Amino acid sequence: MDDVAEKIIAILRKNMRHPEKEIALDTKLADLEIESLDLAVIVFDIEDTFGIQIPYNANEEMADFATVGSVVDKVTTVLVSQNASGAAA
Repeated sequence: MDDVAEKIIAILRKNMRHPEKEIALDTKLADLEIESLDLAVIVFDIEDTFGIQIPYNANEEMADFATVGSVVDKVTTVLVSQNASGAAA
């Protein structure tokens, strides 16, 4: 598992009601009992950890936050995009 995934899993564990549950990339956030308010806190924590801004609308972005892997993919995409923008500047 890569560094991004490990950091995201650590953030998820901080916000879970039962942090001892096993977490894999295909684990659904709903299975971790993460609710929409918890998800907002998690998004802020991820943004702070990685120094990025994640476009997030709870009503529109649910597919990007369905599983742990989809969150990792979203963050990786934002990081790559940000690095490409920074390199072009």
